[in-house]
Amino acid sequence: MRGGTTLLVDVGSTFTKAALVDDDGVLVGRTSAPTTAGPGRDVLDGVAAAHHALTEVARAPVPDPLSRQAAEEGRVLVCSSAGGGLRLAVVGYERSVTAEAGHRVGLSAGARVVHVAAGALTSAGTAALRADRPDVVLLVGGTDGGNAEVLVHNARRLARSRLPAPVVVAGNVEAQDEVVAELAATGRRVTATENVLPRIGVVHPGPARRAIREVFLRHVIGGKGLSRGPRFARLVRAATPDAVLAGVEVLADVRDEDVLVVDVGGATTDVYSVVTPQGEDASLRKQVVAPLWHARTVEGDLGMRWGAPGVLAAAATEGLPGADDPALAAWAERAHADPGVLPADDHGRTLDLRLATLAALVAARRHGRPGAPGEAPRPLKEVGLLLGSGGVLRHAAPDEAGAVLRTVLSDHGGGWTPPAAAQARVDTAYLLFAAGLLAGPRPDLARAVAGQLAPDRDGTGPGSLG
Repeated sequence: MRGGTTLLVDVGSTFTKAALVDDDGVLVGRTSAPTTAGPGRDVLDGVAAAHHALTEVARAPVPDPLSRQAAEEGRVLVCSSAGGGLRLAVVGYERSVTAEAGHRVGLSAGARVVHVAAGALTSAGTAALRADRPDVVLLVGGTDGGNAEVLVHNARRLARSRLPAPVVVAGNVEAQDEVVAELAATGRRVTATENVLPRIGVVHPGPARRAIREVFLRHVIGGKGLSRGPRFARLVRAATPDAVLAGVEVLADVRDEDVLVVDVGGATTDVYSVVTPQGEDASLRKQVVAPLWHARTVEGDLGMRWGAPGVLAAAATEGLPGADDPALAAWAERAHADPGVLPADDHGRTLDLRLATLAALVAARRHGRPGAPGEAPRPLKEVGLLLGSGGVLRHAAPDEAGAVLRTVLSDHGGGWTPPAAAQARVDTAYLLFAAGLLAGPRPDLARAVAGQLAPDRDGTGPGSLG
């Protein structure tokens, strides 16, 4: 059907963002509204408010997000990070091998990894796992046909624990039936999929990533008390970080080049990269766990509001200038205490941008540096586009946002190799999530939307930093 529109909605913890695209992928309108999450409130109120605001500004029909028909026709696609997003725990066999592979798969699935356990679980280990309140447990261990003793032991421990989270099993496939039986015997919600590490040096993330997504949609979204009925759970297609990573993948494909995205948020700073391995990296087997070339890292201590004090602590550890500035520290504490605060004058905006610069720089360093001893840095040197995201960059003047991103590109002292000649842009229309939501059901529209993020290579057009 031509001449219609598709509504893309991202329900965040603070704001709900909505974008409307036509059947050529052209952005027709966008808006945002407070999410209204919290005790006694319903996130659907925020969705309805964003829809109403969009009908006021868009010169085209806006599909009703609460209409079952619109959802069934694929005219409304929703992702969500409300309620803190997806909290994932990884339980594996040996930290340097299976647990690390599971950790990377979790990050690529758009999850925030809140706990990693390696080896046979003990009572204390199970208690520590429960204390970190994961939404989903990824149970991994052993290559196919390899050791299964620890995997079965950990399944038995989880089955008898007081941990309510569903379990995704992605370990040694030859032990899968026994592991599933152990968990199902005590009524655990369990999903089995292919091994994330079928052979030494080979990471197979796709099936586990899809299983985590499905469990998140089926069990987690509806269980966080975000909405009074089942309608919201039926609407949500993905966790927001998962949608954004898919959008980055589409963008890299459209531009036919490596892409790095730094998303500076209120609670976390997320970094996404899609790189094409070159030279020896293309057949890399030097590491026990080969790197994932499409990846996301989430830095829970780096944020513009809830995570603001953590930015300064991390910057001080990195030895970055300005981390000990009393004025910046006072602003960080104020932002942490009142996450809704906005700068009231030029001085406040300057402090906010300095905080964003430190958050982006530390997060980029962590993303690019080796994740474990003996591991190579992530190969980001050939990245052709650095895309900034997050409200602080979208609402900044182009030269101000450009200064933040150019600091990242010119950083040569953080134990990583920054892109050598990347173009810096900002996702001013917040379209990455929209491209990601469309990637599965409407790949044609996804590519058209992604093409609007950085349509040219000469520094002009939407998102240009001059």
